[in-house]
Amino acid sequence: MADHSIKLATLSAFLVLFILLLQSHIAISQEVADKMEFSYQKGSELGPEHWGNIHKEWAACGQGQMQSPVDLSDDRVEILPLLGFLRRSYRPAATVLKNRGHDIMLRFEGNAGSVRIDGSEYALKQLHWHSPSEHTINGRRFHMELHMVHQTADNRTAVVGILYTLGRSEPFLAKMERYIDMIKDKHEAEEEVGLVDPREIKRGSRKYYRYMGSLTTPPCTEGVVWTIINKVRTVSREQVRRLRQAVHDPMNARPIQEINNRGIGLFRPRRKEN
Repeated sequence: MADHSIKLATLSAFLVLFILLLQSHIAISQEVADKMEFSYQKGSELGPEHWGNIHKEWAACGQGQMQSPVDLSDDRVEILPLLGFLRRSYRPAATVLKNRGHDIMLRFEGNAGSVRIDGSEYALKQLHWHSPSEHTINGRRFHMELHMVHQTADNRTAVVGILYTLGRSEPFLAKMERYIDMIKDKHEAEEEVGLVDPREIKRGSRKYYRYMGSLTTPPCTEGVVWTIINKVRTVSREQVRRLRQAVHDPMNARPIQEINNRGIGLFRPRRKEN
């Protein structure tokens, strides 16, 4: 009788443990599901055309008048020499690569330096990739776009974007490939990369477009200073494939938004006169 009671108690303990583990697994699964709050799939309930209705805090995605991305069309661009060179003062800093489900982000844990825009210092906080590109030039969409996200001490945001078309491998992204594979298809997974020098990201040109826009993901906050480098660089087909396969959405580019009479400036250095 005593042995029977011991076996029954042991069985009950195992059942309780199993139920607790099952509940924990369900909670974790639900947490992951809840975080997949938006999608890039057109026509779906969570697609770009519905972002502004998912949460009231995301209303700007549907109602904003200064939304990004936009088409950088020649007929809208005004040459503005007084914009000046894009002043960068980057430095190596510790980094963590994260799979956010909708993109792969490299987060800077330390002081990675800054860019200076209109007299303000914007500190580099993170960078991430979109494929295909979000911005277009004269209606042409490219194969990839890198966003370098910066913030001031009072939380104003500036993003530097670099466009890529298919061609030779992109050297900076090549250094991230093994870490991307480590977090492939693992939403919210992180991997320490170590020291990364943002100066290794090549621009290839001093020319750039400048306009006022928004974040290109919810909550689509406006007031973002956008700088898009004029030169289109190259990325390999395999690198684009790796980024797409690593995240929940294989194509993570928001559709082009209305310009709504905003100005687009183009800075290009004046040619030296003989």
